[in-house]
Amino acid sequence: MPFEFGTAAEVDATLLARLSHAMRRTGRPVVLVPLGRDVHGGHLALTEAAHRLRGAVTVVAVDGEAALDAEPGTSASETETPDLRARLAACGADAVFHLPADDPALTGRTRVLPVDRGLEPVGERGRELTRILALLGASQATDVFIGEKDYELLVDVQHAVTDLHLPVHVHGFPTVRMPDGLALSLRNAQVPPEMRERAIALSAALTAGAHVAEDGAEAVLETAGAVLKAAGVEPEYLELRSHLLGEPPAEGDARLLVAARFGEVRLTDNVGVPLGVGFRGLAEQSG
Repeated sequence: MPFEFGTAAEVDATLLARLSHAMRRTGRPVVLVPLGRDVHGGHLALTEAAHRLRGAVTVVAVDGEAALDAEPGTSASETETPDLRARLAACGADAVFHLPADDPALTGRTRVLPVDRGLEPVGERGRELTRILALLGASQATDVFIGEKDYELLVDVQHAVTDLHLPVHVHGFPTVRMPDGLALSLRNAQVPPEMRERAIALSAALTAGAHVAEDGAEAVLETAGAVLKAAGVEPEYLELRSHLLGEPPAEGDARLLVAARFGEVRLTDNVGVPLGVGFRGLAEQSG
């Protein structure tokens, strides 16, 4: 049976390789969207963004036997269409590839370790980075889309692609947020109801810090820290870094990152900061 584009057709490694080879021969981009075992609305937005790349063939990758007929961790309004495969197709997915549960990239036979920046654990990031690199190889992708929700992972992938001389373009996609500002993720959906208001303080602190960016790094950290303290949140870290997670510049693109625990759930979040310039300065420059 011929392959049908836009249907989120499930493919194995052999068919995926054939599809990618055929597309690359015709000059069409092969875009990888690496997801996990579960899928939420942020992932669907990521798939839509990948589909908008001109001429792209969009390959969504999921782990193991992840079901395509349910969508855990979403609100009732997001599950009106219960068939996740149909929803992926509606978002522009051409193919869905299941990385087998016994794949060495998941079992740990091979592991690529990123540098330790004092933020997220190296081991966890290494497992995810190795999985994404394996998916890039299996899909022969020309492009990969990764959400900025996991910003350190996004930087890890960019560095790995650059350092290993892989012919892949890495695209970041802005964090999708709920109306109250909390980043959309499966872990965020697990926050105990009585701690929800405190959890919202993470995004509020980041926003407040970013809006004093023109006053410099110290003002950003002090403002964000004050919001967290007022909400009774003790962060594991609150860090201001460069856009590549090195030392922050005196002026230019920076990243404000935070992590904190709410009961058994550990949340992370981040936001871009125009350090020393501010959003008003950016508007004046663009005008």
